[in-house]
Amino acid sequence: MTGATGQLGSALLNHLKGSDYKIKMTSRRKPEGTEDFEWVYSDLLSGEGLDEAVKDVDVIIHAATSPMKNSRLIEVLGLERFLGKLQHIKHFIYPSIVGIEEIPFKYYKLKYEAEELLKNSSIPFTIVRATQFHGFVESLLLSKPLFKRYVIPGSMKFQSVDVDDFATYLIDFIHKGPQGRTDDFGGPEIMLLREMPEQKIKINNETNKVLSIPLAGKLYKSFVDGKNTNCNQKTGRITFEQYLRNKKA
Repeated sequence: MTGATGQLGSALLNHLKGSDYKIKMTSRRKPEGTEDFEWVYSDLLSGEGLDEAVKDVDVIIHAATSPMKNSRLIEVLGLERFLGKLQHIKHFIYPSIVGIEEIPFKYYKLKYEAEELLKNSSIPFTIVRATQFHGFVESLLLSKPLFKRYVIPGSMKFQSVDVDDFATYLIDFIHKGPQGRTDDFGGPEIMLLREMPEQKIKINNETNKVLSIPLAGKLYKSFVDGKNTNCNQKTGRITFEQYLRNKKA
């Protein structure tokens, strides 16, 4: 498993503890509390350590990602280099994001390029797209009230999903074998963004208010139109409200 220190990687490791699988994790720094697993240093940016990381491995879950820094070097060029070392791999599981071909956001375009690289390789694969994680939406858009107000583009739609729900879903594909591009994995409900801070205010007994400001541009419109959602794939169990209550508890 790559990306062992990330949000998804951490959730995967937590659910793989006690399983019958022999787990090798790889990342640039060793995760804490993972003494049950073998760890190997590797760096997708430089290629260092990748040969040792994939040695004697049958299945890879590629949870490594870099949305903010060196994105093309990691998501596309790093993956291309990585795939060149995987001719012995029986199954490559690639977590991706719902709607990436329809949302004009650089990181999403790179994820789509990465999907195409994998599809055009000779490596047996499964691509599993998920909607945004609850924690991602909260930290990016709802974390810092300004003058006692959550200032948000409130008409945007989100179908956020719990990272643990998605992690357990991905793990099931280990024994299912390569599936190609699978059905999307979406959260249990589609919400307007302005509804999400309202839930946070209620649960945490905050005095903050919500100020919704519309934006212009194709990126904003794609989220207003719900290109990042899939109403036919409400697969996750934990709602955004339940996520907030679990976090508070």
